[in-house]
Amino acid sequence: MLFGKIDYLNLLPFYVYMKRTLRHSKELATLNYKKGVPSQINRDYKTRKIDAAFISSIASRSQQCQDIGIIANKKVLSVILIPGNSKIDKESASSNALANILGLSGEVLIGDKALRYALKNSDYVDLAQEWYKKYKLPFVFARLCCHKPNKNFANTVNRFANTNVKIPTYILRKASLENDISIKEIKSYLKLIKYRINPASKRGLNKFFSLI
Repeated sequence: MLFGKIDYLNLLPFYVYMKRTLRHSKELATLNYKKGVPSQINRDYKTRKIDAAFISSIASRSQQCQDIGIIANKKVLSVILIPGNSKIDKESASSNALANILGLSGEVLIGDKALRYALKNSDYVDLAQEWYKKYKLPFVFARLCCHKPNKNFANTVNRFANTNVKIPTYILRKASLENDISIKEIKSYLKLIKYRINPASKRGLNKFFSLI
């Protein structure tokens, strides 16, 4: 299986979990990764260049997806808008649509660069927080989809959503150095991210679909 990998901090627990699982699963040991930003992963998934991935919610509407995703209950810090001249983030899809739905104008930033900005500045709007203020629902930024899901893979990713993944210090240290974000800040940020698409998240997702 070829998995589309997005190297954002919000998926660090997932990749740590999967690496541990691969050691004990002959079937999953064949899993390989193809890296890309969300917009590229969306295209590769659509054209079947990859078999599975976390794809943007806006691209996942008609796909076979697990009840696993990247979800913010309120604030998220890594999907923000800097008020001013409109400028979309080419790496994003759902976030640009979210800004339009909320009637906000400015520069959209996503991922680790957005998190770095939010940690050092205050002149931004947290799009997940604005969504919650308006609709009182979580926002699902991406869903885990698979063209040909198998039972072993589905069971593995479902267990991930119920697991408190402990990230080794050496991995946190490496991520901190690469992103210029402290280990403490990374840990605090990851507490904002949820992965299980529960009933409230599904309502938020369906609300988003109804508005795009």
